[in-house]
Amino acid sequence: MMSMAVSTNSGVVSAEASQYVTITVADQIFGIPVLLVRDVLRAQKLTPIPLATSEVAGTLNLRGRIVTAIDVRRRLGLPPRPETEPGMSVVVEHHGEPYSLMVDNVGEVLTLSTQTYERNPATLAPQWREISAGIYRLDDCLLVVVDVDRLLDLSGGRGA
Repeated sequence: MMSMAVSTNSGVVSAEASQYVTITVADQIFGIPVLLVRDVLRAQKLTPIPLATSEVAGTLNLRGRIVTAIDVRRRLGLPPRPETEPGMSVVVEHHGEPYSLMVDNVGEVLTLSTQTYERNPATLAPQWREISAGIYRLDDCLLVVVDVDRLLDLSGGRGA
């Protein structure tokens, strides 16, 4: 029988478990490794960036730092979020720079056994597969683990 991993203030768990901040995009649940998450924000006022790719929604000021905001729905080629839903953001660090990932909702932190982690199934939707590092089968849904490097590769696969 496997022991339950206990979370600490540092976010470290046993080698038998991993922690993920859950997010929702278009009714799909994703997990971002908790150690990559720097902040969780409500909808923010964005400053547009002229000539930026469509995935780049703009920039925001987070405690004096300029943060590039990425619309995850646009990044995945999904329809825009309804205007009645304000959305949220998860701030991650990528190559030393902060990025705000604009998502529909941010949920709880889940501690999951590494023994139940699986590779992407062949039936995983192509837009999810593009940014997925693997999956967890939860009781009522599939949690797609986000590969932040792949999500933030906006060059179309030509290298970051």
